[in-house]
Formats: sequence, structure tokens, C-alpha cells
Amino acid sequence: MSHPTLSGVIAAIATPLDDTLAPDIPRAMKLARWLLDNGCDGLNVLGSTGEATSFSVEERKAVMSAYKANALPMDRLMVGTGAASIADAIALTRHAAELGFAGALVLPPFYYKGVPDDGLVAYIGALVEATASQKLPIYLYHYPQLSGVPWHVELIKRLRQNFPGRIVGLKDSSGDMTYARSVAAIAKDFATFPSTEACLLEARKGEFAGCISATANVNADLCQRAWKDGDAAAHEQAVAIRKLFEGRPLVPGVKTLLGHIHGDATLARVRPPFAAVSAADRTAITGGYDAIRSKNAA
Repeated sequence: MSHPTLSGVIAAIATPLDDTLAPDIPRAMKLARWLLDNGCDGLNVLGSTGEATSFSVEERKAVMSAYKANALPMDRLMVGTGAASIADAIALTRHAAELGFAGALVLPPFYYKGVPDDGLVAYIGALVEATASQKLPIYLYHYPQLSGVPWHVELIKRLRQNFPGRIVGLKDSSGDMTYARSVAAIAKDFATFPSTEACLLEARKGEFAGCISATANVNADLCQRAWKDGDAAAHEQAVAIRKLFEGRPLVPGVKTLLGHIHGDATLARVRPPFAAVSAADRTAITGGYDAIRSKNAA
């Protein structure tokens, strides 16, 4: 099975919730189609913004299956399959491969800290073996502020050497652009995605494969103009929208703004341990967004 290389503007898509706080599949599919039609080259399903680690394995598998069942373009979708339990990670990664996702985005096992590289190599090796027949591309997910376990450069090189052709890229949510550049320098065919659209003008010159961003849920059209056309004004506006979330809860904030944009307050629902943003933050985020968009329209 051949898998095209993911690149460009990729939204770390939010997961809508129903009134029981279970994944709302109809709303999820509607949002996915809207994003793919309005600036996203691809989607990262069930990442941090998608609240993946707040769902059970069965809930995650059901969301994944829905993308296939609803005929979403699987060649434009990567999916988060990392878990603290190696058995859960194997089950999720195997399910991703069977459904035909274009890649699995894999957090390290994140409960135990200070684990040796040998243990992390064994963890990835189990996922590689579980998907050997489909040769599912694996993207590493570097988010040490949350996971507490980094994918450091020498470990990445070791993984690529041990599992040729299978470790194809990395999403960097650390915010450390020096790290991102060092990862991108590992190999020309290693697709590195910073988690911010601020990198897009730099990325389009070839250093990065694009971005995988939470805020592409709400500014993908502007991101695409920056990525495809090098539109500096659109890039500036996309970054200004992202800055609305600085110092505020990112996932609840993005979901609040999605509710505002789509006129559907249920899109703002989050699952504990998240909680709704404050009234003041909601006003600042939605008002700031409207002001930026009004300036763009003018």
C-alpha cells in the first residue's frame, strides 16, 4: 500500500461532543469536511486539540472508523495513536492502518519519565511490527511540556535506522524552533511540522513540510494563502488570530471560537479535565477574531 506524503496546512481538528460528552460523529464529519474545503491540506485527527487522551480506546476507534465510513479522504488524514499503554497504542495504530489513514502520529508512552531510549525504541518497534503488512507511516509527536518524554534527535536517528522507511516525520509542539530545525536537518525526506502557522512562510521555502496547528481550525483559509501564495498579509492575520489564545486555555478557546464561527454553541463543549473558558476570555477571543476578520474584509 502506498501512502502519499502529508504536507501543507494541517489542522489538529477539534472533536465535537454531544450532550453526554461523547464524540459527536455527525458534527465531527461536518467540521472535517468544512476544514478540508476551506484551506486545510489535511487533518490531524485525535491529537491534543482533539482531546484524544481523554477518550477510551473504543471511543477513539469509533471516531477513526467514522472517517472511513463517511468517505472522508483518508490520504489527507493522520491520526493520533499514542498511549501510555503499549497494548492500547498497538490496538489504535493497527486500527489506523486497517482503515487506511495516511499516517499515525505517536506520542511517547507518557506516564513514566526518564525512561531509557531502549524502551522507547521497543515501544515504536511494537507499532512498526503491528502494522508491517500495511507499512503505515509513523510520525513522532514531540510535546515534552505535556508528555514529559522527548523524542530527541539522536533517538529519532536511531529509530529511522532501526525501522527503515517507517519513521517519516515529526510534529513539534515544543515551540522550540531550534529543535524543529535540528529535526528537519536529519534528512530531506523527514517531514517536520511545527505546531504554529507562524512558520509557514519559512516552511514554504522547503525547511519544513508545513504546520500542524490547533488554530488552523479557525484560520485555515488565511494559512493556505500564506502557504500556497506567500501572502504576507494573510500570514500576519493568521498569526494575529493565533495570538488571541496566548495566556488562555488553548483547546477550550479554539472550541469556543468554533462555536462562534459556525453559530453552534455545542461545538464549544469540552470533556473534563478541560472546562469552558471564562466569559471574559470568550469575549476577548470572539471579539478579537471578529475584529481581525472585519479588517481582512475591508
